[in-house]
Amino acid sequence: MSPRISVSKSEVKRRLVHASGAALPFGYVLDIVSWAQLRYLMVFLTVVVAVLEFLRLRVGLDWAIYDELTRSYEQTNLAGYALYIFSMTAVVLVFEPYVAVPGMLMLALGDPVSGLLGRTREAGEPKRLGTLAAMFIVCLAVSVPFLLPVAGTIGVIAAVAGSVGATIADGMKPVIRGSVIDDNASIPPAACLAIAAVLAATGAAAVT
Repeated sequence: MSPRISVSKSEVKRRLVHASGAALPFGYVLDIVSWAQLRYLMVFLTVVVAVLEFLRLRVGLDWAIYDELTRSYEQTNLAGYALYIFSMTAVVLVFEPYVAVPGMLMLALGDPVSGLLGRTREAGEPKRLGTLAAMFIVCLAVSVPFLLPVAGTIGVIAAVAGSVGATIADGMKPVIRGSVIDDNASIPPAACLAIAAVLAATGAAAVT
């Protein structure tokens, strides 16, 4: 029987930390912060993360927090947590809330589900269709509530497009000039661009 990849406690903990990022868009959804305040917060977090990564990669600091935030293969590259914040900040600054929030939630909630399910596949096996389907379903579930009220049926179509974009970004890791594009960096932009394309093409709603 082929060996299976087990899910370690540290991996579960890392995924929970990943999912906790949903608090950022939910802060806006629950009227705890305004959209402008969320934008300022994301820029602030981007600066903090950039400093942390500079200290880790250039200065060589080895704080305990890095053990929780980084993986072994990220020792010489930008860590996933940094790309996570950078990509969320990008979509917050560019898109309307009903476009950006779904993209943020797809990363914060869809990616951990996909990651944990993906860890149960056979060693060396690519991500299963069932795992990608789970990612798509979670993404659709977190995007329809924001897009349906804005654009009706077109909003649902936009949610489907965004979910497909996020799922593709999650399942494929393209290599550009020898560097793998991490899904923490690609999921929100892929989702939001797909959503925006549908809304803009149909004129159903403004996107920026």
